[in-house]
Amino acid sequence: MALDQSFVGRTYPPTEPYEVGREKIREFAEAVGDANPAYTDTEAARALGHPDVIAPPTFVFAITFKAAGQVVADPQLGLDYSRVVHGDQKFAYNRPVRAGDRLTVTSTIETIRTMAGNDILDIRGEVHDQNREHVVTAWTKLVARAAEEA
Repeated sequence: MALDQSFVGRTYPPTEPYEVGREKIREFAEAVGDANPAYTDTEAARALGHPDVIAPPTFVFAITFKAAGQVVADPQLGLDYSRVVHGDQKFAYNRPVRAGDRLTVTSTIETIRTMAGNDILDIRGEVHDQNREHVVTAWTKLVARAAEEA
């Protein structure tokens, strides 16, 4: 069954703040194999004009995808998460994520469409810091595969 188009434009409440720590940034950089010293060395980050270490560009995925969980879990939407695969991800940054940031995410359903029986849901996550300044926008595309015929 196709998802309800009336959900397009629906915005969910901001998440609780996520505090970005140096150790989380270091662990993430190691996990993705990125040895950029700006991710682990405060002095290297400062030499590039940052007040502290910065996070690799995809670091914010962890909190924006978790925030998109509000959409996924909305029982009125009726999304069958057991059939969902991650379709795409993109980011538009105003500035890098930095150690010490306290980030919140507000998720909005941008589009819902059906293609070949699959529901495709685009969720925009607006990420703001503790000063309510916009840091990054993340777009997550989820594909709910069509149910198999009996």
